[in-house]
Amino acid sequence: MEHKKILIITYYWPPAGGPGVQRWLKFAKYLPDFGWKPIIYTPENPSYPLLDESLLKDVPENLEIVKTKIWEPYQLAEKLNKSNKKFKAGQFDVGKNQSWKSKLSIWVRGNFFIPDARVFWVKPSVQFLEKYLKENKIDVVVTSGPPHSLHLIGLDLKKKLPNLKWIADFRDPWTEISYYKHLKLTKSSDQKHRQLESAVFKNADITLATSYTDAENFRKNGANAICITNGFDETDASQKISNSDQKFTLSYIGVLEQLRNPENLWKALYDLVTTNSDFAENFSLKFAGRVDDKILQEIENSGLKKHISNLGYLSHDKAIEEMAKSSLLLITNFPNESSKGIIPGKIFEYLATGKQIISFGPNGADVSKILEETKAGKHFGYNDSESIKSFILEKFELWKNGNLSDNTQNIEQFSRKNLTKKLAEIL
Repeated sequence: MEHKKILIITYYWPPAGGPGVQRWLKFAKYLPDFGWKPIIYTPENPSYPLLDESLLKDVPENLEIVKTKIWEPYQLAEKLNKSNKKFKAGQFDVGKNQSWKSKLSIWVRGNFFIPDARVFWVKPSVQFLEKYLKENKIDVVVTSGPPHSLHLIGLDLKKKLPNLKWIADFRDPWTEISYYKHLKLTKSSDQKHRQLESAVFKNADITLATSYTDAENFRKNGANAICITNGFDETDASQKISNSDQKFTLSYIGVLEQLRNPENLWKALYDLVTTNSDFAENFSLKFAGRVDDKILQEIENSGLKKHISNLGYLSHDKAIEEMAKSSLLLITNFPNESSKGIIPGKIFEYLATGKQIISFGPNGADVSKILEETKAGKHFGYNDSESIKSFILEKFELWKNGNLSDNTQNIEQFSRKNLTKKLAEIL
């Protein structure tokens, strides 16, 4: 049987690092098992905030990759102001940490480049792909955002080729994302963002969301939305490590920025190390990834300094190894209600280790639903305090007695292969 063809338009592709790359990398890896041949369309000269060469080994050998050049104004912006590198990764200095340069950059970003600074790739891509689609029999086109300007490629192609089957994949929401309101938009810019988003929702045959809440919100705004979460790859997870850290280790793996900093957790940990000598002797707080300097300073000044082990940015493989060696894994989300639907990709890799997870974010978050369903840990709000201490102490006691075992359940629904099967059914 001949495979059907799916063209995946994505900005992030190995050697780009970070969780955004992995979604379509893993779909591309498993789609052939379900009768689909993926073809990747990606920029030839992108400007990535993070690189991770270890992800290259996941790119299937005979995968067809089509590339064209992109012009990005950010390369210019970085020369003017080093902290512009943060914006590319969707990070900001907030409040009193903002310099005038940062304020100006954010204003320019939100109002000049709509929806984002990759918008200059839209026109040349549409010209190139219109011809490509006519010459090659492609059954489905997928656009994956952010950058949401990639959805405009899908939108324009759909207008030119009305019979095209188009899936718009939103790894993050567009106007509903928590930092959208930090973009300092003028009224007309805000309108333009919303009109474009609405046009994508109404014209895409299917809109994919990565969380239950996002799918619901997209449907309210006129999209034919379906949720396929991110997941873990058994082939990564199978490298389970038998040796664990000698201490009771709470680990945070990944990027931690100012907007989702669990200050109440640091306070709870400080209380524990100052009032419980047994805990203080055995506790270690491990970071692997990029932690905002201001957060690190805050923790160090709070008296946790001698418990911190900061490993810096690690490749994906090494990061998984550190997860597996930990006793408890930390995940954080933005505190505001509008972020309920964010399911950070790393929760699935955390689940694959079988370790217990402590999570912070708004009440009623999709993450807490997953933790309850899998019995993999507990979700807290940013105002909780006593309950955090008792949860950590309970896990610490189990660890001390060698009983902090892996008793999670129902996690195979989140394996990349099962999720790709779900995608293939939709296709």
